Amino acid sequence: MIQPLIIGRDVCNDPIASTEREWLITNGIGGYGCGTVSGVLTRRYHGLLVAALNPPAERTTLVTKIDEVVLDDNQIYDLSANQLVGEPTKLGGARYLDSFRLEGTTPIWTYNIGEMLLEKRIWMEYGYNTTYISYTLLRANRPVQLRCAVLVNYKDFHENTIANDWQMNIRHVEHGVMVLAHPDAVPFYLQSDRATAIIVNKWLKNFVLSVETYRGQDDIADHLHAVTFEVTLYPNQETTIVASTQQQTEIDAATALYRHQQRESELLEIAQMQDEPDWIQRLVLAADQFIVKRTIDDNTEGRSVIAGYHWFGDWGRDTMISLSGLTLTTKRYSEALMILRTFAAFVDQGMLPNRFPDVGEEPEYNTVDATLWYFEAIRQAYDATKDISLLQDLFPILEDIIAWHQRGTRFNIKVDPADHLISAGEEGVQLTWMDAKVDGWVVTPRVGKPVEINALWYNALKNMGYFAEQLGEDGHFYETLAEKVLTSFAKFWNPSLGYCYDVLDTPEGKHDSSLRPNQLFAVSITHSPLTKEQQRAVVDVCARYLLTPHGMRSLAPFEEHYVPVYGGDRRTRDAAYHQGTVWGWLIGAFVIAHLKVYQEPSIARSFLSSFEHHLRQNCIGSIAEIFDADAPFWPRGCVAQAWSVAEVLRAWAATH
Repeated sequence: MIQPLIIGRDVCNDPIASTEREWLITNGIGGYGCGTVSGVLTRRYHGLLVAALNPPAERTTLVTKIDEVVLDDNQIYDLSANQLVGEPTKLGGARYLDSFRLEGTTPIWTYNIGEMLLEKRIWMEYGYNTTYISYTLLRANRPVQLRCAVLVNYKDFHENTIANDWQMNIRHVEHGVMVLAHPDAVPFYLQSDRATAIIVNKWLKNFVLSVETYRGQDDIADHLHAVTFEVTLYPNQETTIVASTQQQTEIDAATALYRHQQRESELLEIAQMQDEPDWIQRLVLAADQFIVKRTIDDNTEGRSVIAGYHWFGDWGRDTMISLSGLTLTTKRYSEALMILRTFAAFVDQGMLPNRFPDVGEEPEYNTVDATLWYFEAIRQAYDATKDISLLQDLFPILEDIIAWHQRGTRFNIKVDPADHLISAGEEGVQLTWMDAKVDGWVVTPRVGKPVEINALWYNALKNMGYFAEQLGEDGHFYETLAEKVLTSFAKFWNPSLGYCYDVLDTPEGKHDSSLRPNQLFAVSITHSPLTKEQQRAVVDVCARYLLTPHGMRSLAPFEEHYVPVYGGDRRTRDAAYHQGTVWGWLIGAFVIAHLKVYQEPSIARSFLSSFEHHLRQNCIGSIAEIFDADAPFWPRGCVAQAWSVAEVLRAWAATH
């Protein structure tokens, strides 16, 4: 296994630094656990067990946190950390926290309390809505008593609970208690191998969620103190609390931890990255946190990708962009093929779904690029596996997709017969990855002919010719159409500026010359529609104005609408989302484009080096969604984002 990632007292004892840093555990079906190193709840999304009740959707916060107290010889050591309305922030554990470390993806806290050393670790059972919280008394001269107050809830993970007169049904079962939030709720269980369960059933109110305050969201929440577990621990003795939607008739934490560790060891062995730096191997495990099961029908189990934690579900665009880095780079080929087949089952009117809702069965199709990224994902998967059955099964679907785009599909997505380029968009709808929309306002509408959409369109047609060749089919139609698109793509080049227009033929009848990173895809994809000289010019101008240590700015600083910092309420944030804000995933396109143009692998790889430091900075062991556009490039948005992790891995592998 890789070496643990250790955070020392300089962070652990700092109330701000330890509260800013977060940890993440997942279960492979959409459920997760997450919190801060200090233990303070700062988000509505924090919890020890956020269960996917309809995997990978209907994520519901069941267990929020555990507040621990150690009693030793009449001395009380309160390890809890909370921020309540009108009270000073309580950080009892911070003064005793000797270190926080990540072993694989397992977060571990070590508390140094005088002569005592107490260790806590948390992990989830793969495939189940089950979280283990284990405590070991590593050092002591005598037995001590541990009291663990378990706070629960039963809420959609996007919401906050205000308790009012809500009464939950809590009753004793073997090894602990069962919690039934209301008659129609899914029951869940809190059990321990050796601790005694004492039912409390009392609401603790007015928790302040500081990150929600910053984000302009509802920032007050209530949680129910359901039960306190009490146990006397002897030196070198361990006790475990299990939170699960399944009743545990036998609690064997050691075996569960061994399964968890063995699975992670196997993932690293499969990836064959033992010779790579620890931080790259750590990203292999981070990649696993996004791959989830999704049922296609009653008889077929598929795979999908959670776009980001905490609040995203599985998105078509993010899945197709992430597929290579998450599954092919890590050599999880069977799961790559399952993902592609899963999404094939949901193609409708020539479109891949953009988003599967958290609740409900009808996917949303508001995307023009997810479908075009699908062709590239299939190309990459076929090149890695040579699985001809994949092409045999999907080629008819791809043919239908091309036909739908030619005759037109939703949201005015269609091929312009005059130049064979794709135009897309209508008022009030966001279709490209630059998709911020708030209160009916589409911030960067990009209606017309976006540059990356048409680069992907050309690439898709070239890939169709390649697929036809592999299948012994006639691909002349696709090759001919690709040549027509190539000829028309020349219109994207702005000779006066020396780089591409971002959008052609806008509703105002103009071309948008804003300097954005979208043109990088016209260089980085398999089949570039740009000349060698144009490719070099694009890489150079993006390096000069858009490149940062953690990704690419979404708009050049000299542009009128540039916003240097991402923050504030939802409208303010969304106004900045694609107006300068740095996106981590874009580093992949830049590195691969730079490699293609300059053929200098070591230089191209050097652009990834800052991410090693980032793994200690935000969500420990993973990569954030976005960063401020100006130094110090503070991480924002989702603390762990699939395509950020995926593209760093893909770019690293490409520069070998």
